[in-house]
Amino acid sequence: MLFNEIANANIQALKDHDKQARAILSVVYGKFKLEGIAKGVGANSLDDADCLRIIQKTMKELEEEQLGYQQANRPEKVEEIQYQKNVLSKFLPKQMTEEEIRAEIAKLEDKKIPNVMKHFKMNFNGQCDMGVVSKIAKEFN
Repeated sequence: MLFNEIANANIQALKDHDKQARAILSVVYGKFKLEGIAKGVGANSLDDADCLRIIQKTMKELEEEQLGYQQANRPEKVEEIQYQKNVLSKFLPKQMTEEEIRAEIAKLEDKKIPNVMKHFKMNFNGQCDMGVVSKIAKEFN
């Protein structure tokens, strides 16, 4: 389970004295715990889809934070955020490329945006950026 992988990686980062990895893994672990409380189950009862959604949301937050540091001309913080993104990316599935997304949309009979989005959400959830899917789907209409 993804929850256990994050927990083990968090412990390993603690043993390795890797403060940056430990910081981001602790944040994600805490978010897992909060999600478990919100759903009324233990955090270790969350399914991988929930964990994956939390990790992806955290990645987007890191990207926004990194952009802010770039605009503030803080290269040392940009590097820290990039390191944290690299740590989290190990837990994400391989993302589909734009070419793979185009090929999948081309296979669909109904290329209307809501149907394309529904298809990708059902079949490729977590494997592609839905913003990119939306952008490419608009090219087909």
